[in-house]
Amino acid sequence: MLKIHKNIVLDESQKPVAVQIPMEEFERLEEIIENYGLSKLMDEVKNDEQLSIENAKKYYQSLK
Repeated sequence: MLKIHKNIVLDESQKPVAVQIPMEEFERLEEIIENYGLSKLMDEVKNDEQLSIENAKKYYQSLK
């Protein structure tokens, strides 16, 4: 599991209002979340019709 080194920021009443983490750990968390989202999207479309290479090229050219 990813170890997160966090600093909790408190307000004047000593209530937690924010968390600071090192940039490297934040970037790793972003990567994990993006990969999870991509895998969920791939699961959603795994049974969709697949285009041939020729049709895929035509489709992508039409987007330009």
